[in-house]
Amino acid sequence: MEKVVNLKEKWNLLVTKLTEQFADGDELNMDGIIYLIGVQELGTGQTSFKKDEKVNLMHIAICKLLEPYGYYEFDYFDDDSWPHYKIITELPNLKPGEQTVLMKEAIVNYFDNLKYLED
Repeated sequence: MEKVVNLKEKWNLLVTKLTEQFADGDELNMDGIIYLIGVQELGTGQTSFKKDEKVNLMHIAICKLLEPYGYYEFDYFDDDSWPHYKIITELPNLKPGEQTVLMKEAIVNYFDNLKYLED
C-alpha cells in the first residue's frame, strides 16, 4: 500500500477505517471520533454513558489530543478512574477552520502513535 503523507489523505483514511469498525453505516464525524478517543482513554470498554458523561468523555479526548501541543497535561485519576488534566497554556483564538485543522491533525497524530493506520 502506498504511504499516505498529507493530512487530508490520512484523515479520509482514518474516517473510513473507524467508520467500518465502529459505525453502523453512517460515516463518523469528528465529534464521533473524539468520543471514541474519550472512551479509549477512559479504558472501561463499551459501556452505556449518560449525557454528561459523554460530554466529559469528549473533554478527556480533547485534553489528550492537545496534550502533545502543550495545552494540557495529565494531572490525576479520580476515585472513579476518570483522568483529569490541567491547563498548561490557554488555547489561542482560532478561526473555526483553523480549529478543525488543529483537531484533525491532533486526531491523526493520536492514531499514528497507536499505529492504527499501518495495517
